[in-house]
Amino acid sequence: MTEKTIRREDARLLEGKGRYSADWNLPGQLYAFFLRSDRAHAEIVSTDVEAAVARPGVHLVLTGADYAASGWKSLPGGVPYEGVGGQKQRKPFWPALAQGKVHYVGQPVALIVADSAALAQDASEDIAVEYRDLPAAVGFESATAASASRLHADIPGNLAFEYESGDRAAVEAAFAGAALKSRLTVRSQRLVGNPIEPRAFLASADAASGVFTVYSPSQGLNGMRGFLSSATGLPPERIRVITELVGGSFGIRSYSYAEHVAVMLAAQKLGRPVKWVATRSEVFLSDNHGRGLTLTGELALDREGRFLALRFEDTADLGAFSTPFGPQIGTRNITVTMGGVYRIPAMFAHTLCAYSNAVPVSAYRGAGRPDIACAIERLVDRAAAEHGFDPIALRRKNFIPPEAMPYKTANGTTYDCGEFEKVMDKALELADWRGFPERRERSKREGRLRGIGIATFLEASAAGVAPKDQAYARFDASGVLHVSCVSQSTGQGHETAFVRILSEGLGVTGERIRIHEGNLDLAVVGNGTGGSRSLYGAGSAVKLLVAKLIETAKPLAAEALGADAVEYEDGKFKTGSKSIGFFELAKKLATQSPHPMDCVAEGSFGATFPNGCHIAEMEIDPETGVVDVVNYATVDDIGNVVDHTSVEGQVHGGVLQGVGQVLAEHAIYDPDTGQLLAGSFMDYPMPRADWMRAIRCDEHAVPTKANALGAKGVGESGTSGALGATMNAILDAVRFAGITDLDMPVTPDRLWRALREARNKAAELARLVT
Repeated sequence: MTEKTIRREDARLLEGKGRYSADWNLPGQLYAFFLRSDRAHAEIVSTDVEAAVARPGVHLVLTGADYAASGWKSLPGGVPYEGVGGQKQRKPFWPALAQGKVHYVGQPVALIVADSAALAQDASEDIAVEYRDLPAAVGFESATAASASRLHADIPGNLAFEYESGDRAAVEAAFAGAALKSRLTVRSQRLVGNPIEPRAFLASADAASGVFTVYSPSQGLNGMRGFLSSATGLPPERIRVITELVGGSFGIRSYSYAEHVAVMLAAQKLGRPVKWVATRSEVFLSDNHGRGLTLTGELALDREGRFLALRFEDTADLGAFSTPFGPQIGTRNITVTMGGVYRIPAMFAHTLCAYSNAVPVSAYRGAGRPDIACAIERLVDRAAAEHGFDPIALRRKNFIPPEAMPYKTANGTTYDCGEFEKVMDKALELADWRGFPERRERSKREGRLRGIGIATFLEASAAGVAPKDQAYARFDASGVLHVSCVSQSTGQGHETAFVRILSEGLGVTGERIRIHEGNLDLAVVGNGTGGSRSLYGAGSAVKLLVAKLIETAKPLAAEALGADAVEYEDGKFKTGSKSIGFFELAKKLATQSPHPMDCVAEGSFGATFPNGCHIAEMEIDPETGVVDVVNYATVDDIGNVVDHTSVEGQVHGGVLQGVGQVLAEHAIYDPDTGQLLAGSFMDYPMPRADWMRAIRCDEHAVPTKANALGAKGVGESGTSGALGATMNAILDAVRFAGITDLDMPVTPDRLWRALREARNKAAELARLVT
């Protein structure tokens, strides 16, 4: 194998040589366990911790009263922008330990610290909490009903935020004159992120300096430190965040959690390190959930099938509190690309966000973009079926053409580049769209139903909140190059990609290059990993670092070679017949401190718009309702590609997460009690690798000028295409039976019942006719 086919991280990960947060231990550390609410909504009448405190080996028990006495703050959350009429989002105080009330099953009520985790758990059973139960409101509709119990005293109707985007009047006028209209509702159900690595947090506090050192999975130390600073009121420089390996994130590692802040408070009070590692049950009960959106869309067309207007009425279930990203998902994130890849003259969207008695919702792979992409693509397919258009021809007629780029959508987003028709044509060929009728007939002869579905989608990679992205170059005493940036790999292969950018740019091999993410010795500015921006953000800074390293080293190389000037080529500085290699020079100068070749590169890089076309083929056993993914093809425009192996892995993973949502995953709450009914893998099915036995991936790169690499991001593209493609394929398979709509997840039971009901209706109609 060549260097290009080997990921640098893999050997270390496969051999178990990495270090995750739960692997960290400090001298004298104690162990934490959380007593959690066993009910969704209740007043806390009293909390008696005396028996737990008296148990031998227990060092501390904290409750909401202790958190209030500490003077520490609310957990951060909410959006800074205004909603309808200039309103600000209504945000309740969010304590790390419940105060006065509990708002969802799993909310931390007390923290027990003991000599062992088992002892802390045993002691939790000695705590007596008296509750006064209140009615639970689960889901947006229940929470906003006139009879709903108010979750937070200062938020009437449980409504957190009202938001709109686009031109309502223009859309209403277009619909009034439209010859054709189609409408549907997409319910994007709650999901549990379930990364392979459960949350873990280890905190120590230095009494002399007041500095905390914490070890935690994260998506970048700057983000984690900022949110911990906001919750504790401590300045960021007094919080050191250490993250090495992270076993999956999907967005739910972006921010601090209540448990993190409570463990920090315990470490401060005890003057000893305190460690907490979540169980898988706690992942279900307390990790931020994803999705929780309902999108009702309407499309207006003229008689020839040209799109005239698009509008959405949306609702978002935020859960019990507002995470830093939760309300943005159902507002800006689903409206920034609500036109997809289509030229639509008028658009409008209106969203209501509400609090409910469930786990708070936050970013989860795509954070709203897969949901809106699915709604658009299902709506286009619905329009084609209802009004007699070919779904491919209808899309082709309405694509934004390349010559219209940059294209400003009707609600203000500017797409910089894209060749949507070429992407679709490549996918149609890859999927053998023309050969589908023959495959459908073969399935029919075997007693199975077969459908094909397409999604031509566009999503936005995040612009980020930091003003710029930096990459620092430092050389050690042996001349090895160490490059530091802020992004945090959670499985994406950053080390492989960044080393390749450097080695190819410098014309050297990668053996003497090391990548560091989250270097505590450097104040690096930059965005963490999120919104598929790591490669084009931190990666672009690394790209700019190539030229900065060469220019910094040129006068040093000239001096070493006794020349006035040198040129750089193929990893060497040259003048006449003399030359010195890049790392040869670095080693020669390594006795100096600081190393004279040390430097930093930086740049500001805006949002980009990855897009693609996914085509899914699904086969259904009508006797059981079981669905198989028999073929899946992807063509993605993610701009310039640095490492094709990592891209393929990201696409495979993203597609499978999307298919998992379509076919199986659902965080189900009991509507009356608010109890989580899908609280373990016994009740919450996970997507399996063998679901995707036949997936083919290709690329169609249209480089962007928005960053130094010309890359667009790929982490969320797979999921953004998968929801629409797989749902359209399932509906294509059952449309003959009169089934035009199904909610996710399309479980075997749900599909079998729909088919049985359709057969019964057909039989009854036939009986009436005869």
